[in-house]
Amino acid sequence: MTPFPPPTPQADRAGGTGLTARDAMHAPGPQVEDHMAVDVALSVLIGARVPHLLLRDEDGRCAGLVTHAQLAAHRGGSWYSDLTRLRDIPLDRGPFTSSVAALGEAEAAMRDRTQDVSPVIDEHGFALGVLALTP
Repeated sequence: MTPFPPPTPQADRAGGTGLTARDAMHAPGPQVEDHMAVDVALSVLIGARVPHLLLRDEDGRCAGLVTHAQLAAHRGGSWYSDLTRLRDIPLDRGPFTSSVAALGEAEAAMRDRTQDVSPVIDEHGFALGVLALTP
Protein backbone atom coordinates (compact mmCIF):
# COMPACT_ATOMS: atom_id res chain seq x y z
CA MET A 1 0.00 0.00 0.00
CA THR A 2 1.21 3.48 -0.75
CA PRO A 3 -0.06 6.87 0.36
CA PHE A 4 -2.50 8.69 -1.89
CA PRO A 5 -1.57 11.01 -3.51
CA PRO A 6 2.08 10.08 -3.89
CA PRO A 7 4.14 12.51 -1.81
CA THR A 8 6.74 14.74 -3.37
CA PRO A 9 10.35 14.00 -2.44
CA GLN A 10 11.97 16.11 0.27
CA ALA A 11 15.31 16.14 2.01
CA ASP A 12 16.29 12.93 3.77
CA ARG A 13 15.63 12.96 7.55
CA ALA A 14 16.90 10.26 9.90
CA GLY A 15 17.70 7.85 7.08
CA GLY A 16 14.11 7.63 5.79
CA THR A 17 12.30 9.46 3.06
CA GLY A 18 12.02 12.51 5.27
CA LEU A 19 8.29 12.69 4.69
CA THR A 20 5.82 13.04 7.52
CA ALA A 21 2.12 12.28 7.77
CA ARG A 22 1.47 16.01 7.29
CA ASP A 23 3.27 15.88 3.93
CA ALA A 24 0.98 13.13 2.60
CA MET A 25 -2.35 13.91 4.24
CA HIS A 26 -5.54 15.04 2.51
CA ALA A 27 -7.93 17.72 3.71
CA PRO A 28 -9.99 16.38 6.62
CA GLY A 29 -13.37 16.70 4.94
CA PRO A 30 -16.56 17.10 6.95
CA GLN A 31 -16.26 17.03 10.72
CA VAL A 32 -19.25 16.52 12.99
CA GLU A 33 -19.84 16.46 16.73
CA ASP A 34 -19.78 13.02 18.33
CA HIS A 35 -23.17 13.65 19.95
CA MET A 36 -24.85 13.81 16.52
CA ALA A 37 -27.55 11.19 15.84
CA VAL A 38 -26.54 8.32 13.55
CA ASP A 39 -29.34 9.15 11.06
CA VAL A 40 -28.22 12.77 10.79
CA ALA A 41 -24.58 11.75 10.35
CA LEU A 42 -25.55 9.31 7.60
CA SER A 43 -27.43 12.12 5.83
CA VAL A 44 -24.41 14.44 6.13
CA LEU A 45 -22.10 11.74 4.77
CA ILE A 46 -24.37 10.99 1.82
CA GLY A 47 -25.02 14.67 1.10
CA ALA A 48 -21.32 15.52 1.17
CA ARG A 49 -20.52 12.48 -1.01
CA VAL A 50 -17.57 11.48 1.13
CA PRO A 51 -16.46 8.04 2.35
CA HIS A 52 -16.06 9.03 6.00
CA LEU A 53 -16.70 11.69 8.64
CA LEU A 54 -14.33 12.86 11.34
CA LEU A 55 -15.87 13.17 14.78
CA ARG A 56 -15.10 15.97 17.23
CA ASP A 57 -15.60 15.88 20.98
CA GLU A 58 -17.06 18.74 23.03
CA ASP A 59 -13.66 20.51 22.95
CA GLY A 60 -13.31 20.23 19.16
CA ARG A 61 -10.61 17.57 19.32
CA CYS A 62 -10.65 14.52 17.07
CA ALA A 63 -12.80 11.81 18.67
CA GLY A 64 -12.91 9.28 15.86
CA LEU A 65 -13.62 8.43 12.27
CA VAL A 66 -16.77 6.76 10.98
CA THR A 67 -17.53 5.34 7.54
CA HIS A 68 -20.72 4.90 5.56
CA ALA A 69 -20.48 1.12 6.06
CA GLN A 70 -20.25 1.51 9.85
CA LEU A 71 -23.25 3.83 9.99
CA ALA A 72 -25.36 1.69 7.68
CA ALA A 73 -24.51 -1.49 9.58
CA HIS A 74 -25.37 0.07 12.91
CA ARG A 75 -28.59 1.55 11.62
CA GLY A 76 -29.72 -1.85 10.37
CA GLY A 77 -29.17 -3.61 13.70
CA SER A 78 -31.92 -4.66 16.10
CA TRP A 79 -30.36 -2.45 18.78
CA TYR A 80 -30.78 0.69 16.68
CA SER A 81 -32.79 3.66 17.93
CA ASP A 82 -33.20 7.09 16.32
CA LEU A 83 -31.73 8.46 19.56
CA THR A 84 -28.44 6.59 19.06
CA ARG A 85 -25.49 9.01 18.97
CA LEU A 86 -22.22 8.56 17.13
CA ARG A 87 -20.31 8.35 20.41
CA ASP A 88 -22.44 5.30 21.33
CA ILE A 89 -21.45 3.11 18.37
CA PRO A 90 -18.25 1.13 17.81
CA LEU A 91 -15.82 3.04 15.60
CA ASP A 92 -12.15 3.94 15.36
CA ARG A 93 -11.28 6.13 18.34
CA GLY A 94 -7.52 6.08 17.97
CA PRO A 95 -4.74 6.20 18.45
CA PHE A 96 -4.59 8.64 15.58
CA THR A 97 -1.65 9.60 13.37
CA SER A 98 0.54 12.44 14.61
CA SER A 99 1.24 15.09 11.99
CA VAL A 100 4.99 14.78 12.71
CA ALA A 101 5.08 10.97 12.45
CA ALA A 102 7.46 9.63 9.84
CA LEU A 103 5.38 8.59 6.85
CA GLY A 104 6.74 5.03 6.75
CA GLU A 105 5.99 4.51 10.45
CA ALA A 106 2.49 5.96 10.06
CA GLU A 107 1.79 3.63 7.13
CA ALA A 108 3.09 0.61 9.07
CA ALA A 109 0.92 1.47 12.08
CA MET A 110 -2.14 1.79 9.83
CA ARG A 111 -1.42 -1.58 8.23
CA ASP A 112 -0.99 -3.18 11.68
CA ARG A 113 -4.40 -1.82 12.73
CA THR A 114 -5.91 -2.74 9.31
CA GLN A 115 -6.91 0.86 8.62
CA ASP A 116 -7.24 2.39 5.18
CA VAL A 117 -7.74 5.91 6.56
CA SER A 118 -6.48 7.57 9.74
CA PRO A 119 -7.06 11.07 11.09
CA VAL A 120 -3.89 13.17 11.25
CA ILE A 121 -3.83 15.26 14.41
CA ASP A 122 -1.71 18.06 15.81
CA GLU A 123 -0.02 18.00 19.23
CA HIS A 124 -3.29 19.14 20.87
CA GLY A 125 -5.48 16.46 19.29
CA PHE A 126 -7.19 18.60 16.63
CA ALA A 127 -7.68 17.01 13.20
CA LEU A 128 -5.55 18.52 10.45
CA GLY A 129 -6.36 16.01 7.73
CA VAL A 130 -6.51 12.31 6.93
CA LEU A 131 -3.87 9.88 5.75
CA ALA A 132 -5.18 7.32 3.26
CA LEU A 133 -3.58 4.17 1.95
CA THR A 134 -4.37 2.70 -1.46
CA PRO A 135 -3.94 -0.92 -2.54
